[in-house]
Amino acid sequence: MNTFTYDQLTVGQTESFQTVVTAEMLDKFTEISGDINPLHCNEEFARQQGYPGRVVYGMLTASFYSKLAGVYLPGKYCLLQEITTKFRSPVFIGDILTITGTISEKNDTCKRISIKAEIVNEKGKKVSKAIIQIGVDK
Repeated sequence: MNTFTYDQLTVGQTESFQTVVTAEMLDKFTEISGDINPLHCNEEFARQQGYPGRVVYGMLTASFYSKLAGVYLPGKYCLLQEITTKFRSPVFIGDILTITGTISEKNDTCKRISIKAEIVNEKGKKVSKAIIQIGVDK
């Protein structure tokens, strides 16, 4: 876990990490969220809709932005305030996602940073993008 303080952060600073989406992640998210839409839970239904398999929840994909902020940028002193995200392409079990964020603004008055973030799959396709607003508590 990174421990950047507000003063250590700079516009243009970038952090990223990778994760592989697993069936277990999808199943746990189903249990936690209660969203039993068959597109996410039923392989056969998803295939009938023209997908290669179960479609990963957009909100599961977006949850990686929380990890980006809380672990990598800024890390320990993060106080997540707002995320605006757009889902651009579906994600599937087995996809390898790279989550990247870059500080685009700093507000010294309220010790708040803005991060432009994106998630790209192993084929180089952008599956999501976001603007994240973070208070830095130190």
